[in-house]
Amino acid sequence: MKHRIKTLLFLLVALMPAAHAQQPAANLNKTQLLGRHLLAQSCGICHLQPGLGSVTYGPTLNKATVAGNDAVMRALIVNGTDRMPGFQHYLKPAEINAIIAYVRTVPAPAALASNDTQKGVAR
Repeated sequence: MKHRIKTLLFLLVALMPAAHAQQPAANLNKTQLLGRHLLAQSCGICHLQPGLGSVTYGPTLNKATVAGNDAVMRALIVNGTDRMPGFQHYLKPAEINAIIAYVRTVPAPAALASNDTQKGVAR
């Protein structure tokens, strides 16, 4: 019985959404913490990896998303795209701002950063 509980706890911790592992809570302000929570709750199904080596439906989100343009990110969240629903009736403007504030704290993956540097993309 104890072995099953330990195994279950291990699996739950191992499968937690990546959003909570991307940025330590101590480094986030209140708005960013709310954004991290909302991202995991509302966006995580498509934008966070459920486990190591798995693929996401949508792009992973980080500070380089949409070239760091908050207005474009806000429009995408509100209006959606062909593959993503709009959240204008689900999220309040302050909640959308919190998600954007959190995403701006998530570092871009090293491979993305080096590819952009080689292509001359400024950060």
